[in-house]
Order: sequence, then C-alpha cells, then structure tokens
Amino acid sequence: MITALDHQQIADTLARLAFAVDENDLDQLVDVFTSDATYDMSSSGMGVFHGLDALKTATAQLAASGHAPLAHFVTNTVITEIDDDTATARSKALMIMHDGATHGVVYDDSVVRHDGRWLISGRVISPLGAIAAQH
Repeated sequence: MITALDHQQIADTLARLAFAVDENDLDQLVDVFTSDATYDMSSSGMGVFHGLDALKTATAQLAASGHAPLAHFVTNTVITEIDDDTATARSKALMIMHDGATHGVVYDDSVVRHDGRWLISGRVISPLGAIAAQH
C-alpha cells in the first residue's frame, strides 16, 4: 500500500527533477530516473529518449541551444497506486521560457520504488493545447 510518506517522496522526486533541469545539474538526474527510463516528448516534436545517458545528452543539448525553460513549476499532482512499489503520477507544470513566454504541460509519470526511493521510470509530456484538442 502506498502511504502518505510515499506520496510525499514521489512529489519530492518530481520537484527534484524540476530543480535539476532548471539548474542544469545533470548529475542529479541519477537521483530521479531509473537507468532505463523513457522520456517521451514526441507530442511536442522532440522525440522519445531511452535510458539515463540519452536523457542527460538531450537535456544538455536543449540547455546549450538556449531554448530550455528557465523554470519549471510542478503542481496538481495526483498519484495512483499500481502496487506497493509501482505507481503513476499525473501533474501539471508551468514553464517560464527565456523570452518570458509561459507554457503549460501535463506530465504522466510512471514511478517505481528502487532501493528505498521513488524514481521515474517513464515520463510522457503533453502540451496543454494537445490535451484540449483530444477532448
């Protein structure tokens, strides 16, 4: 059974990811992703990345391009238990871009308990406009 502490730890993992990316501290990605994690940004035309090394490379390239968001704000997180060591987390995020524009997205995360901590094993990012178009 996923406890209130598990919920807190999962939310903390999502927040740690936001800080790691915003601060371009890619060494911290090992603290939030499984080594075989999948990161799906295909709905925004940026592709799907498999494995921690590919995630680090893609994140570094995005930061170097000058198009990475300055800040991520993760909120409205809903966690659904699959079993004691697996869950899904759905949240919304607001991103502040370099030019001052704001973008809203939904994160659909698969999380697993690994060595006593919750890590993201998969993330699908959907721009809010793409979700509205589906309904």
